[in-house]
Amino acid sequence: MKPVGVFDILKIGVGPSSSHTLGPWQICRAFAQGLEDKGLLDNVHSVRVFLYGSLALTGQGHCTDIAIMMGLSGADPVTVPLEDVDNIPRLITSTGRLLLSAKRDVHFPPASAIVYHMSERLPMHANGMTLIAYDEQEQEVTQKTAYSIGGGAILWEEGEDVINEPSLGFPETGKDLLALCDHDGASVSISQAMLKLEEQLRPKAETKEGLRAIWRVMESAVFRGCHTIGVLPGGLEVGRRAAQLATKLMPNSYELDEKAWFEAIGACHKDFSHTLKWVGCFALAVNEENAALGRIVTSPTNGSAGVIPAVMMYYLYFTDQKVTQDDLIHFLLVAGAIGSIFKSGATISAAMGGCQAEIGVSSAMAAAALTEGLGGSPAQALMAAEIAMEHHLGMTCDPVGGLVQIPCIERNSMGAIKAITAAHIALNTEAANAKVSLDDVVRTMWQTAQDMNSRYKETSQGGLAVNISVRLPEC
Repeated sequence: MKPVGVFDILKIGVGPSSSHTLGPWQICRAFAQGLEDKGLLDNVHSVRVFLYGSLALTGQGHCTDIAIMMGLSGADPVTVPLEDVDNIPRLITSTGRLLLSAKRDVHFPPASAIVYHMSERLPMHANGMTLIAYDEQEQEVTQKTAYSIGGGAILWEEGEDVINEPSLGFPETGKDLLALCDHDGASVSISQAMLKLEEQLRPKAETKEGLRAIWRVMESAVFRGCHTIGVLPGGLEVGRRAAQLATKLMPNSYELDEKAWFEAIGACHKDFSHTLKWVGCFALAVNEENAALGRIVTSPTNGSAGVIPAVMMYYLYFTDQKVTQDDLIHFLLVAGAIGSIFKSGATISAAMGGCQAEIGVSSAMAAAALTEGLGGSPAQALMAAEIAMEHHLGMTCDPVGGLVQIPCIERNSMGAIKAITAAHIALNTEAANAKVSLDDVVRTMWQTAQDMNSRYKETSQGGLAVNISVRLPEC
């Protein structure tokens, strides 16, 4: 499957995981809608969902059960009121009934309707699931198998891809991207080249408005995360830190509304230590929101959702650039291009490649985008992406308790700092002298992923996940 465009990489959704929450949510929503479209909804008396591989092993910690109930209920993760993400599953759990596609009342007690096959894996991907609808006589009405393949994208077993469209010339390698930027001797930036490609799918104004909406969600996640205190859900008792840090950096933080708060950040003292603290704070804020089932943007995944917003905040408030809204749109276009290359040549799924496929890719995306934003050439932007990924190679995914909290939240801060460092190295290096290309590092990342033991691929069977003793309630 080939990705298409920036909106294949950047998606608005609900936390805590793109592969284990957003993907299953979309699968279940499409399954319910399919029953309605085929006139089968009135025949359905009950539904069961069978989870396999990584989806089963970390499903409860990643709130896959909540995603299943929300998706079958027909809720849209982009627009659903966040209070419904708590209220609807609670009602279903207490009654054992679910309003399928928001229309058909069916039998669905989650404890028995969701089955976790932890020792089994379906053939196409580590994140597999099968959905079966039954009639009143317990006869099968329909059955579908699908895969959550990373970043909220899904794939049906029969090959029907409900998220992506056929390839329209989008670059699959760094070499392709550079050629696109230098077509027929007309040199253009990565963002300009990508915006022109996006016009094959929709008018330019629509692409820009969609990217403005993505930035608004990112910005709001930063603000909410920097103004919310308490303990994250799931049982690890991880305290939220971003708000405390923001208050130390800006003592009057809680006195300001969102607009005034961001304006005050722009007026902050900008020494290195202060900047470093703010970047870390921004990344923590977004991923604490993600862990609390807040609304964020997969970039390219939920678990790595804090890196790009943190680097964009750095670009906007802590550089000497006069950054416009168009500059922010260009930043997201470059980030999407790099994410698409990794998705084509390797993976953005931690269940397939470990955390190098999430934090590593997001850091590479942010590094390239920041490099262009600060005046770098396309070749320098690709160099920055390569540098950022090179220093994430081999990073394992070992979430404690199956929750997207330890070490996931802090890793976003580290990924953001690496992205900024990579951009500044690339900006001060002659790209023609690069010894390692982006395509070399994409290939290496995929080889590393294939060599990596499955215990370190979002299964919570290795690393920190087994060396920190916890006993968690169900999500």
